[in-house]
Amino acid sequence: MLALQPPAFALVCVALWLVQLALDLLLLFFGDGLERDAAQRWLIVNACGAALLGGLLVGQLPRALRWRPRRSVRPSPELKQERQRIARGLHDQVGSQLVNAMALVDARDPTAQPLMRALEQCLLDLRLLVDSMDGDDDALPDCLARLRHRIQPALDRRGIALAWDIALPDGVAVPTGAPARALTGIVQEAVSNVLQHSGASLLRIALRHAGPPQGGEWRLEVADNGRGLPMDAPHGPSGHGLAGMHRRAASVSGTLRLAPAEGGGTAVQVRVPG
Repeated sequence: MLALQPPAFALVCVALWLVQLALDLLLLFFGDGLERDAAQRWLIVNACGAALLGGLLVGQLPRALRWRPRRSVRPSPELKQERQRIARGLHDQVGSQLVNAMALVDARDPTAQPLMRALEQCLLDLRLLVDSMDGDDDALPDCLARLRHRIQPALDRRGIALAWDIALPDGVAVPTGAPARALTGIVQEAVSNVLQHSGASLLRIALRHAGPPQGGEWRLEVADNGRGLPMDAPHGPSGHGLAGMHRRAASVSGTLRLAPAEGGGTAVQVRVPG
């Protein structure tokens, strides 16, 4: 019972006590002599139980006060601080270990290139994860700018040109919070696919708003000129994070589809209500 949420715990305790009290009162007023004696004894027990119940409820009060704010959609300042602390720990400790591991790899050895690319991808994913933990309420343009800063070195090392086509019309509220995180996560996963699987030489990331300023929809596209992915499966081939991208889009009432990109390759197209 102690594992229940505080309000439920309190209600269960009070309900049990009231049932017992009602039975005792019925016996006290309507029972015979023996039943009345028993009811009086049970009333004494109930008084002790009420004292114990009061102590339990008082003990649960601090937990209840802490639990209530967590029902808010927005994270508490304490939760934000803890996430930032974890993010710094990941960056400083795990990130430094990955950098040290990359320094031990002989970049001139052709057989070591797959290992170097895997370490680079791990480091990139870690930095993007840290960024997402550290910027919970950032607007979409800020999230995408931070993502661009992180992916540009990896694109340069692989000789992939980046076409950055982000259009933000005046008078239109840009996504923040959950929609911004979802769209940024989709771009991140799509870019990861390009880096690991496409063999592309060009990556294009485009963002547009369509429809009236109040409402409409945001249209995001991540396209490459690489080998392309088969389009026959509902969520695309396994092993490319496509199911996760679909879930991210659906979590903000959006849609995602794969389409052939101009000049070959794959285009990940997302539409999210504005």
